[in-house]
Amino acid sequence: MSSTQITRPLFDQIMVPNYAPLNMIPVRGEGSRIWDQEDNEYLDLTGGIAVNALGHAHPELVEVLTEQAKKLWHISNIYTNEPALMLAQKLVNNTFAEKVFFANSGAEANEAALKLARRVAFDNYSEDKTEIIAFYKGFHGRTFFTVTAGGQASYSDGFGPKPADITHLEYNNLAALEKAISDKTCAVILEPLQGEGGVLPIDTEFAKGVRALCNKHNALMIFDEVQTGMGRTGELFAYMGLGVTPDVLTSAKALGAGFPIGAMLTLTRFAKSFTVGSHGTTFGGNPLACAVANKAFDLINAPEMLRGVKAKESLMRALLTEINDEFAVFKGVRGSGLLLGAVLNEQYQDRAKDFFLACVQQGLLVLVAGANVIRFTPALNISNGQIRDAMLKFREAVKTVTLKS
Repeated sequence: MSSTQITRPLFDQIMVPNYAPLNMIPVRGEGSRIWDQEDNEYLDLTGGIAVNALGHAHPELVEVLTEQAKKLWHISNIYTNEPALMLAQKLVNNTFAEKVFFANSGAEANEAALKLARRVAFDNYSEDKTEIIAFYKGFHGRTFFTVTAGGQASYSDGFGPKPADITHLEYNNLAALEKAISDKTCAVILEPLQGEGGVLPIDTEFAKGVRALCNKHNALMIFDEVQTGMGRTGELFAYMGLGVTPDVLTSAKALGAGFPIGAMLTLTRFAKSFTVGSHGTTFGGNPLACAVANKAFDLINAPEMLRGVKAKESLMRALLTEINDEFAVFKGVRGSGLLLGAVLNEQYQDRAKDFFLACVQQGLLVLVAGANVIRFTPALNISNGQIRDAMLKFREAVKTVTLKS
């Protein structure tokens, strides 16, 4: 048996240094609570960055995973499997989509969407129809294609020549898009609510304008719903509340409620460009992931769950307003459902991390979205009592930071 002591310094010794994790090491979770190695308890408002939509160790998900583990783990895409087909059928039945491609992550789902857009244009229009339009502060994953499409150059700089024909514009600026888009454009990719870029909601008229311009120029409208999808905004997918329907939608994160899985959804007339062998994945659609996602889908896509998200949003906003009335640290709270961002005012610019660290000291886990936004993405089934307890801890964290200012 290994005598290695599992401590935070071990990370610095043996892991590639592209992360800077907290000193505490979580070892178990239940619902919206986490315990570390010292048995300290934390309330979790991160949801694994909008992933653990049903909290930690949900008993029904544990049961499904355990049962599937006794049957099939992996068989590859030489075959299909029952859990994958069941999940695909649910996605088709409950969205605009007619066809589904499974991957392992949001980045892979977006990679598939961008490749599909290029191939659809090649098959149906012209080999010169290759431009992809994306938006500043967008985030679409960490593969070289998707990170280049993402609108944060610092994430893609320094790795050599970038994939070409990707144009970035200002989010919510319809005039800029109208000027830039052309018949050379094969796709416009955007989030219906920018998560990593600062919890910035889409303007409804902008969304409708993107749809109209994509129609005009025969470009695919790709909605990256990796963070907003699966109930996060109070709709099964955020597009459902915007009055627009994309041509391609990507999902991951909450789709597996903690088990890695991604999906690209589209229509038959576009999907046909992915002929046998044109794209693939070893693990995508594996039975374990799809079995868990099937149960997660059923639990999330329930009217009472989705209504609850909106009600909990109202409660969180009210409690954050009370905190701000007392300490005056935010310009406002933006977002939708249980993807909310408290935007720091001028006095506290670039200090989101200070609030983040102060929360940890109070036994509360939150996120940031850039240097000026504190982000909350709790489990969709977090209780009202836990939200109130979390906001009491958050108040103490805010108080601590303001006293040090």
